[in-house]
Parts: sequence; C-alpha cells; structure tokens
Amino acid sequence: MNLIGARMPTMADRITGKLTAQLVPEHLKVIDESHQHHGHAGWREGGETHFRVEIVSPAFTGKSRLERHRLVNAALSEELAGSVHALAIVARAPGEA
Repeated sequence: MNLIGARMPTMADRITGKLTAQLVPEHLKVIDESHQHHGHAGWREGGETHFRVEIVSPAFTGKSRLERHRLVNAALSEELAGSVHALAIVARAPGEA
C-alpha cells in the first residue's frame, strides 16, 4: 500500500468515524472549536481539544437528553479519556427541531 501523500486522520475524523459506526446518524456535524479556547484549560498547541457535535440519530428516539449524551460519550470514551478536553453535544432524534 502506498502511503506517500496520505494524511493522518484528525481527531474530527476519528469522532466522525466512531459516531457513524455506533449511532448510524442521519446527520452528523463535528466542529473543532479549539481555536476559541486558546489559553484556556485543556487547550494545547495544535488544537483538537474542544469539539462540538451536532447529531441526529434514530438511536436517540425515546431517550432523554442525558441518555443521548451518555450514548455519545460512551462512543467516544477513548477520545474523552485522552486528548479531547471538552465536547459540546446537540443530539436529536429524527423529526425533532
């Protein structure tokens, strides 16, 4: 396999991959907001520390806000235990505004 020119996956790529595989979203947006936290707790040079996730998934149907957040946090437990310092979550079931 030729890896010349291949880029390493970003943390946003990893988050997207894990949430897609585990929650099969209809909509998913992962936003790196690290630049907004320069100099704050948990920020590191190079970013990839503070993220916002907007996700719509059938997995959230009938679940409370807390249960939805727990599903996202469980899917990203490795990242949250490592280099991701903060994760803002907007989690909706299909059809919710």
